[in-house]
Amino acid sequence: MTGYVLGRVAGAVGVLLVVATVVFGLFELLPGDAAETILAQGGRSGALPPEQLAVLRADLGLDRSAPERFLGWIGGLLHGDLGTSMLSGRPVAEVLGGRIGNSLVLGVVTVVLLFPLATVFGVLAGARAGSRTDRGVSTAALVSEAVPAFVVGVVLIAVIALGWRVLPAVSLVPTGTSPLARPQVLVLPVLTLLAGLAPHPVRVIRARTAELVAGEAFRTLTVHGVSRRRLLSRYVAPVAIAAALPPLAGSVAGLVGGVAVVETVFGYPGLAQELVRAIALRDFPVVAAAAVLMAVFGVTVHLLADLGALAMSPVARRAVLSGRR
Repeated sequence: MTGYVLGRVAGAVGVLLVVATVVFGLFELLPGDAAETILAQGGRSGALPPEQLAVLRADLGLDRSAPERFLGWIGGLLHGDLGTSMLSGRPVAEVLGGRIGNSLVLGVVTVVLLFPLATVFGVLAGARAGSRTDRGVSTAALVSEAVPAFVVGVVLIAVIALGWRVLPAVSLVPTGTSPLARPQVLVLPVLTLLAGLAPHPVRVIRARTAELVAGEAFRTLTVHGVSRRRLLSRYVAPVAIAAALPPLAGSVAGLVGGVAVVETVFGYPGLAQELVRAIALRDFPVVAAAAVLMAVFGVTVHLLADLGALAMSPVARRAVLSGRR
């Protein structure tokens, strides 16, 4: 088991290295750089003076070769140094600090609601396979999964915020204030995220529950007087949740992409919004740090989900110990 865990951790480190390399390579393909942005923000228009550009690029370290800059950035990253913003001159950790907190609040609230919602609706539909409840839950999940997150967000803004005027259309959070101090700004973004993330886990739990309920063991125990409610809570639900952990982990990891869309639609001041702004300004240290942090989040979620599935499933543990997985 220890060898399996160490192998997964080594694989996660390898994934992060690939992500860092791809991010650097893609950023190199973008036209322009931070030096041009700074001069443009300083009121320069038209053709920028080559002499000033050369001096500024040397000050920012942009005159070095790409491999030299990449190795310097990776070296700093390995020592916990996220670098300094080329535009503001502030440490990247300070630039992203507040934004990370806001995104974490949005993500944690969504995940806290995602797990019980997916479990309840999945078990409810699977325990009554073929019933109106099952058809209603399955249809709602399919429709919700088919509609893009930004469409859901725009519809919620139009109906709930602008039509009913019960919640804000824009999720503004003053600097230095926690979003939890203004919970009303989280409602529509969280609903938008849940609409995109919940359907797949619901359908997986529903399918596994229906399979178990139709099985010989469930029918035999029911005939011998064991109540369906007890069987669903003690036997069916844990097995169905274990089977759904990988797709749930995928949903949580996919939260990164969903959060980027939601933060843009609702004007929520989070990490993804800062990432988009940094890309537009060609501020590489901020872009790279934000991308790597998001990758760390996704890889960690998948790793924890794998270990959680092993902890909950004796079959999976036996497969790992026997070398079949």
